[in-house]
Amino acid sequence: MANSRSKAFDEVLNRVPQHMKTPDRRVSEYFGENTFHLDKMRECLTEDAYKIVRSAVENGTTVDRTHADQIATAMKDWAISKGATHYTHWFQPLTGATAEKHDGFFKPIGPGKAIERFEGDLLIQQEPDASSFPNGGIRNTFEARGYTAWDPTSPAFVIGQTLCIPTVFIAYTGEALDYKMPLLKALDLVEDAAKDICQYFDKNVTNVGATLGWEQEYFLVDTALYNARPDLVMTGRAVFGHAPAKGQQLDDHYFGSIPERATAFMREFEYESHLLGIPVTTRHNEVAPNQFECAPMFEEVNIANDHNLLLMDVMEKVARKHNFRVLLHEKPFAGINGSGKHNNWSMGTNTGVNLLQPGKNPKSNMQFLTFFVNTIKAIHDNADLLRAAIASASNDHRLGANEAPPAIISVFIGTQLSKMLDDLEKSIKAGKMTPEAKTELKLSIGKIPQLLLDNTDRNRTSPFAFTGNKFEFRAVGSTANCAHAMTVLNTIVANQLIDFKKNVDSQIKQGEKKDEAILKELQVLIKESKKIRFEGNGYGDEWVKEAEKRGLSNLKDTPRALDVWSKKETKNLFNNHGILSNVEMEARHEIELENYILKIQIEARVIGDLSKNHILPAAIEYQNVLIENVEGLMSVLGAKEGKAAAKTQINFIKSISKHVNEMNDKVNIMIDERKKANNIEDSRKKAYAYCDKVKSLFDEIRYHADKLEIMVDDEMWPLPKLRELLFTK
Repeated sequence: MANSRSKAFDEVLNRVPQHMKTPDRRVSEYFGENTFHLDKMRECLTEDAYKIVRSAVENGTTVDRTHADQIATAMKDWAISKGATHYTHWFQPLTGATAEKHDGFFKPIGPGKAIERFEGDLLIQQEPDASSFPNGGIRNTFEARGYTAWDPTSPAFVIGQTLCIPTVFIAYTGEALDYKMPLLKALDLVEDAAKDICQYFDKNVTNVGATLGWEQEYFLVDTALYNARPDLVMTGRAVFGHAPAKGQQLDDHYFGSIPERATAFMREFEYESHLLGIPVTTRHNEVAPNQFECAPMFEEVNIANDHNLLLMDVMEKVARKHNFRVLLHEKPFAGINGSGKHNNWSMGTNTGVNLLQPGKNPKSNMQFLTFFVNTIKAIHDNADLLRAAIASASNDHRLGANEAPPAIISVFIGTQLSKMLDDLEKSIKAGKMTPEAKTELKLSIGKIPQLLLDNTDRNRTSPFAFTGNKFEFRAVGSTANCAHAMTVLNTIVANQLIDFKKNVDSQIKQGEKKDEAILKELQVLIKESKKIRFEGNGYGDEWVKEAEKRGLSNLKDTPRALDVWSKKETKNLFNNHGILSNVEMEARHEIELENYILKIQIEARVIGDLSKNHILPAAIEYQNVLIENVEGLMSVLGAKEGKAAAKTQINFIKSISKHVNEMNDKVNIMIDERKKANNIEDSRKKAYAYCDKVKSLFDEIRYHADKLEIMVDDEMWPLPKLRELLFTK
């Protein structure tokens, strides 16, 4: 009987790659063409309206109704000129995805008559139905009202025939129901705190901005094969699948020649991204087969985050046109690399200085050391909070496997910088510093640029690594909204900078010279944060033991990582700085627990379905074929000789029975445990039950499924295999 799966696979292999028509223009000529950025506003607005919106972007001032009407009209006219017929407030609810409700520009003005209209009120604020978005108990389901409010710091854009206006999303009672609102607050906080510190070194600094450069990893899978894998469709990962003979062990895919079909896809999504002002510049093969990465130039954090979310949406849409599906799951395939979204974070001043890049003299290097050491101290004091910021059911599959960082939060800075901090810690003596000591210290600090020339290597097993002029938060998952991790990171750094300034100012008031006060406070921070620094292999068992000895947490799963949200210290941190209220933090904790429960629940259901309805029937069907073969041999050759001739088949029958029975038993246990977990009311206890009792059985069930895969006739196996999913060009 013909195998429909094999036929579909042959069609994939024989398909002619699709090619996008390359634009005749250079990227610089059409970059940002579909965004209503400040330069475009200057062309479209009156001088007064332009000044108002620019002040809103740069200084956070409000836009009055009169000017809002002018801006809205200009935005509408520009969008219509780009082919837009609708507009939407584009926001980031706590689902992790983006959301939009499209409304038409037209307004009826009489029988058979209408005009295009878009007013300031519609630009600044709208009221989408908030009842079905996650709210963590902030409101009842029947309370539907929520508000979206325009974020003028992120440019509006046209995609398809819709004008998209980036907005925040808040409840009727004022609580944030999204990721953007807390991020904007955290960015304001860190920028003010950093600016105050910069005044120690340069009075010309009047503005500091946090920057983000994300790296997006992903897999491409052919659409036909994707549709034949219910687990990929439902969960984003292959819950079953024996490792192919060839995976990534030869390292031949990494930075290799990009397959022609994948290149065509990349060209088109990069073109669409450039039209939207997303500065994607890098593309390459990643380590695993059919895994790739793209990366942009760094941008201001809020805009960078919006661009990442927009890019993921663009990738999905363009991939379908090329008969691909994009897998953004952190661990879609066992045994090979997972996908992360490395967050490269730094801060820059209005004077053009990167605060995490050393200068050419002791003064600028002192500034670098101040921000460098304070960042390390912030990570040390809030490691559990950072772990919670990247916790998810999908990222749990990735952390600590195949070049992904472990769940233990540590900081890598390189052996030479680490030695310098150790020397700095020891060199500052109690009391007044002698002139000789000051000279020696300045000479030492002045050597930092030379040190960094030989200190650019990276530690792929470090979740938080210094890479020469920025910190790379490598543990963020590929599906994540960067805003969550960036809100936490910028808040904890701001909090540390505020404490640092308070302590330094206190010493100065007591008669200490400014430079000495700064150095002595840095010495304290270096000493107190020493245990978070780690230069070795994060995968080794030795590190697990060493981390425990140092008192570092090893939160291996999401439910335990999320417990930090209920701690008093966490609530005080976010509450005192006005980033999140207690109600908002409790809601987020509840939402993240619920999200974890639902994702594991879906995976469990998919595993049960595939096991009972696909894999076990296929195994039994093949076993029946073997039984018929054995019976035939015994009928022809006689019982004794036939049994001897069928030795291999009989062993296969026994092995299949063993794996079928054990797999079925484990699935039944998993189903029972899932039912028990579903009866638990408390979200935290329920999440723990799903983690410890349900998810813990996934790998055991998979073991038997994968064993059956290499025993059952390929023609009868019901699912495309990993060798097909990973090596389709």
